[in-house]
Amino acid sequence: MEISKAEIASVATAPVSVAPASTATGLLPELRGAEILVKTLQAEGVKYIWGYPGGAVLHIYDAFYKQDTIQHVLVRHEQAAVHAADGYARATGEVGCALVTSGPGVTNAITGIATAYMDSIPMVIITGQVPSHAIGLDAFQECDTVGITRPIVKHNFLVKDAKDLAETMKRAFHIARTGRPGPVVVDIPKDISFNKVPFDAAAYKKPVEMRSYQPVRKGHGGQIRKALQLLLNAKRPYIYTGGGVLLSNASAELRTLVDMLGYPVTNTLMGLGAYPASDRKFLGMLGMHGTVEANNAMQNCDVLLAVGARFDDRVIGNPKHFAQNERKIIHIDIDPSSISKRVKVDIPIVGDVKDVLNELIAMLKESTTKPDANALGAWWTTIDGWRKRDCLAYDKSNKDVIKPQAVVQSLWNMTKDSETYITSDVGQHQMWAAQFYRFDEPRRWINSGGLGTMGVGIPYAMGIKLAKPEAEVFCITGEGSVQMCIQELSTCLQYNTPIKIVSLNNRYLGMVRQWQELDYEGRYSHSYMDALPNFVKLAEAYGHVGMLIEKPQDVEPALREARKLKDRTVFMDFRTDPTENVFPMVQAGKGITEMLLGSEEL
Repeated sequence: MEISKAEIASVATAPVSVAPASTATGLLPELRGAEILVKTLQAEGVKYIWGYPGGAVLHIYDAFYKQDTIQHVLVRHEQAAVHAADGYARATGEVGCALVTSGPGVTNAITGIATAYMDSIPMVIITGQVPSHAIGLDAFQECDTVGITRPIVKHNFLVKDAKDLAETMKRAFHIARTGRPGPVVVDIPKDISFNKVPFDAAAYKKPVEMRSYQPVRKGHGGQIRKALQLLLNAKRPYIYTGGGVLLSNASAELRTLVDMLGYPVTNTLMGLGAYPASDRKFLGMLGMHGTVEANNAMQNCDVLLAVGARFDDRVIGNPKHFAQNERKIIHIDIDPSSISKRVKVDIPIVGDVKDVLNELIAMLKESTTKPDANALGAWWTTIDGWRKRDCLAYDKSNKDVIKPQAVVQSLWNMTKDSETYITSDVGQHQMWAAQFYRFDEPRRWINSGGLGTMGVGIPYAMGIKLAKPEAEVFCITGEGSVQMCIQELSTCLQYNTPIKIVSLNNRYLGMVRQWQELDYEGRYSHSYMDALPNFVKLAEAYGHVGMLIEKPQDVEPALREARKLKDRTVFMDFRTDPTENVFPMVQAGKGITEMLLGSEEL
């Protein structure tokens, strides 16, 4: 993720309207830095913070002990703390918060920070640091947090004076949640959390004004008018949407626009749920494992409206192949650095997706021009022709082995009418979940898109279950990914977050095996998992329910039984077909229409 120079320049020194104010007596209360930190989190409306204590943050933990409005969740590994806060932020739209100690606490959190950065998730990560006088002296548990995290945060701060702590926190939350969201790290030396300084609670509530950081929200009216004209004159229009629609809470606006126009629409992996998968106008996910109709429409449209998406390598494949067909491209994004980064666009619109779509809808309502019905009808006929090739078909006749696609389909059939959140780890199971669980609502599909981080599934699910205790939360994972943060089953027990884990266990690192089958002549180098634990006993050892499911006829009964156990975490070990691959598939370096549709093409 990149932010513009205007966002970066002088952020650390920009003036903020949190000026000290006098109390009635002229004296402000003096609080320790740790107490001020807690006060700022309370003022920001933080409900949960995930963390792990250590020497550099003990003053902060002592301050948490003395309050009862923010629940601290003790994870078993700092990486999981950041992932859980990340999952919470993705599901709620609020800023996620994590707290880790210095040195290894910080380095353990790096993967979680980078995961949130790649997917533009609003987060504030508080890190402990050795005392100010010891910085740079290789003190015990010291690392250069600002230097290490600089490439993977929207911004970071080292607090050098306790008097600056409150306004630094104010800036951190403001930067994290505005513009293109992202993680912000606040590094606090131990002495800063101990020192006493005056704190003005009233001043903290004043809005932030940062001269050097002014993200644009409103799109350029002239550009929006040009975009509408182009859209209405299109013969083969297509609407391509990404995670920016969800981050902007603009799903309702997107649905209104698509329904008014009657144009086909697709979502990226990060955008699933922005438009209902059950609607005929939705062509499925596009990209490396997208549908034939979604990818062909992307390549063959004459006008493309890109909304909160970034034309990444997993979506359009080879840019040279994508550029072979002439098309006009409109790109709406809040981050100017994302526009024309990989693909040159014709009408750039910098602004908040929700605001721009609202303006586009208003102009559309006033317009007397209507889409060309005949051309649109012919375009839909072409699309329906592509749809006839059932590209997601798999062998449903095999009664001897569980097909992973069938597990996801069964789960969708059971839960589609209830409030259900699906998290995943990364690999084949992630793609099957994206393909076969048809998301109709936004923020219900929580996965690591940009970084592709294994191990996020259980922490994500924990964070969501705390935020949405009445909802059903399922983690679709594999036996490889799940072991990366499986210790968080202990956290699930302690904090009563009864999640359901659907492990599609094929005894391989499945996506690695698939690529080895395709590109390395079946040389399965270190992709076979031949020393797996007994997951049922392991789940039981953590105090949960374990199930082993080996036959296709037992899939639905197992899922039904797990759903009945509303107050228990259930680990379902589904022994699935080890030879199954994810199709369609676009190989690296190929164009998005150069798809492999089945094993017969390998």
